[in-house]
Amino acid sequence: MTSHVPVLHKEKILDFNNALDIVKNEYPERDGISVQTLLDSKNNGGLTYNDFLVLPGYIGFSANEVTLDSPVTKRISLKTPLLSSPMDTVTEHNMAIHMALLGGLGVIHHNCSADDQAEMVRKVKRYENGFILDPVVISPETTVGEAIALKEKLGFGGFPVTESGKLRSKLLGIITPRDIQFHDNLNDSVSKVMSTELVTAKSGIELTEANSILQRSKKGKLPIVDDNGNLISLVSRSDLMKNLNYPLASKLPETKQLIAAAAIGTRPDDKARLQKLVDAGLDIVILDSSQGNSMYQIEMIKYIKKTHPGLDVIGGNVVTREQA
Repeated sequence: MTSHVPVLHKEKILDFNNALDIVKNEYPERDGISVQTLLDSKNNGGLTYNDFLVLPGYIGFSANEVTLDSPVTKRISLKTPLLSSPMDTVTEHNMAIHMALLGGLGVIHHNCSADDQAEMVRKVKRYENGFILDPVVISPETTVGEAIALKEKLGFGGFPVTESGKLRSKLLGIITPRDIQFHDNLNDSVSKVMSTELVTAKSGIELTEANSILQRSKKGKLPIVDDNGNLISLVSRSDLMKNLNYPLASKLPETKQLIAAAAIGTRPDDKARLQKLVDAGLDIVILDSSQGNSMYQIEMIKYIKKTHPGLDVIGGNVVTREQA
């Protein structure tokens, strides 16, 4: 479209007495205006959401064919292209979890200790899994009181019990919230109350088959064991339900875990913070700076690419073409 469009004077339009006349006489009879006129901030001022109207057109497809898939990095795409801000009043683990479940991404703020931020990343990564490769495991000597405290800390209460209290040790049973809910003696060991009649699957099983076993067994957990009965991993019914309830969830295809993003600064001590976040399972790091086009940010990006080549990086803040 051409740019031969008269400028609409805001001070005139704001006067409702002559606004209609201004539009009739000065506004061209066409469907829209040129990009040049639209973005002419010197004459037309700034733009807000109310300045835009999406014009209707012919629809030759159904709503379920519409996709909003958008790459947020070279490696990761989102089905809902929305990110929540890394502000301490906006995004902690709860917001990050629900943003990811709905197909977006929540960026966990760094206005806290590195350990606290890493714990929030860990909660996002533990919220939903395919095969849980690092399940929380307890020993038969763990007390009922300790199991309850662990449940309150982690937010879930199903724990495999192995001989050594570690992964890749012989599976003895599973402790569930129902096993300990009304148990009075908190000093009793979980070996007295754990469920021992287990349904298990052998290592190497496909996730779809494991989920089918879970559905048929009506159990809450499916331990995956090797030929010697040692615990290798775990599949959870709650994760199966999350997959059904949140089909757009932002997850890594290989692990089925939610994608976790967190922000750091560009100071030297942020390098130690970053390491803790990576150890917690971080997928995307956001460099949170008021000025993205700086030597400090460039140096930090180079450092991250060198020390953590598999970690996706987003720089910012960027507000101009020159900065980008």
